[in-house]
Amino acid sequence: MSDTTTAASADSTLDEALDRLHRSGPERLGWLSNHAPMAVEALVHHGHAPVVHGWIDGYRHKLEDIPSGTGIRLGEENWRDALGDPRRLGDWIAYFTGQVGERPWRDVLAVWWPRLLPGILAGAAHPAIRVGHAVRALLADEGNPARREELGHALGYWAARHLPLTPAVVPSGTARAAEALAAVPAVPDQQGGILDRVAQLPTTPAWPAASSALRAPTGPDEARELLTELVAEATFRYADHAHGNAIMLVHAATAPNAVLRTLPALPRDLWVPSYTAAWQAAAVVTAAYTPAAPLVSWSAPPPTTEEAFERAAAHGNEHVIKLADTALDVIAAAPDRAGQALAAVGRACELIDTED
Repeated sequence: MSDTTTAASADSTLDEALDRLHRSGPERLGWLSNHAPMAVEALVHHGHAPVVHGWIDGYRHKLEDIPSGTGIRLGEENWRDALGDPRRLGDWIAYFTGQVGERPWRDVLAVWWPRLLPGILAGAAHPAIRVGHAVRALLADEGNPARREELGHALGYWAARHLPLTPAVVPSGTARAAEALAAVPAVPDQQGGILDRVAQLPTTPAWPAASSALRAPTGPDEARELLTELVAEATFRYADHAHGNAIMLVHAATAPNAVLRTLPALPRDLWVPSYTAAWQAAAVVTAAYTPAAPLVSWSAPPPTTEEAFERAAAHGNEHVIKLADTALDVIAAAPDRAGQALAAVGRACELIDTED
């Protein structure tokens, strides 16, 4: 079978999987995210299309029907009133699937990306991460209807769960990513969900200084460079901090990486605010779940670059798959530091249960 035939078969598998998953909503149990569209995109991207439908079969118990709308049509005149209202989830999905079906998807994204960025913490950043996966798939096949619809579902999820942070986090210092992440304080009470933890940030003494310490970019090119560095450092940090919360700390790396993946589809004047939002997501997740001290050593040896995604796919957990996906992006950008990224994949495989 030729490479072209293999690629076409993989693309067909992704489109079939997305069509299948679009019968389901973006959440279950009222707040847990549906990771399937993100995981299957990563599986196909890394050459594991043959396992996708079986993977969905195993994930099926975590899927719920797509929510119905209220019947109130959204448009330019009333969207602000519905932003951040999860009761309008069905309306938002209908709105955005209509938008990307009628207009060029890049135009839709250019309008809505700056509107949604301040609420990047929506759904623990899962909607933004889902957008990043959808955009990567679309950049590979711009006119694909299943992939445009996937972007619509992702944007609708983000709009319904939109969650601005007050006060907003704006990088305005001189620290590089590793130093800035190391300075982020843990919230005092490491109990409850992310909203309980985020609520503690305004009264966490070191938070204001730490949250603004990251270097501010001088323009879009430097914003992309610094964002690439932030993704890498958040991934490296996972290896010896994942014991704080192995699942949630995945998002400190995958959320900024979703933003980085989206930059090529955005106007350049949106790259600096995108970097700002990515830092907000990484810093907040770090503060919410970082352990009191890093782990000095662990038992499982890290995978090699060749086996990293193979091991993640065999593990099967959606968070492990997505972290391995990000780790391979990091290795492509910084091959001299591959060992640190691979250690993160090894830790995820070790700490995250296949059923989580």
